[in-house]
Amino acid sequence: MPNNLQGKTVAILATDGFEQSELTKPKKALEEAGAKTQVVSPTGKKIKGWDKKDWGEEVSVDITLDSADPAQYDALLLPGGVMNPDQLRMNPNAVRFVKHFIEHAKPVAAICHGPWMLVEAGAVRGRTITSWPSLKTDIRNAGGTWVDEEVVLSNGVVTSRKPDDIPAFNKQMIDLFSKSAGASAKSERKVA
Repeated sequence: MPNNLQGKTVAILATDGFEQSELTKPKKALEEAGAKTQVVSPTGKKIKGWDKKDWGEEVSVDITLDSADPAQYDALLLPGGVMNPDQLRMNPNAVRFVKHFIEHAKPVAAICHGPWMLVEAGAVRGRTITSWPSLKTDIRNAGGTWVDEEVVLSNGVVTSRKPDDIPAFNKQMIDLFSKSAGASAKSERKVA
């Protein structure tokens, strides 16, 4: 993938129970494209992944959610896994963090169960979203249009269904993030 994310900083919001491949593979793709990534989490120094059917590897947390300023990031990645977004959507600070990106028209990428955070942040109304199939009703009830597709780009948000979609997800995410405005900390704009 082209090195077109130089100067961009991407927040990866996650906690214990994230689907391992949905954090590690997009993170690697973002870094290979030139982005700086930071794992943001409400928990301590490390978070533990879920690898298909059992616990996986730990990932280091770069900054705690309480210390992270969303204005310092150009884009947001929301990995899935059932436990990860289910815990985060109950955390008011995590929801506020996600809302910042939506309110300031910063690009967001969410995969699998990650779109639960978009539902909680009030960000699916008027958007077409894909996800793990069990989120279909939640997305529709929140005013979104749910589709069963590999990857969907809708109004500054990229979504995918599952780990098998990661190659298409990464490509679309990097394309969207590379087209976003320059450093968000310098040029933030609020959307009405």
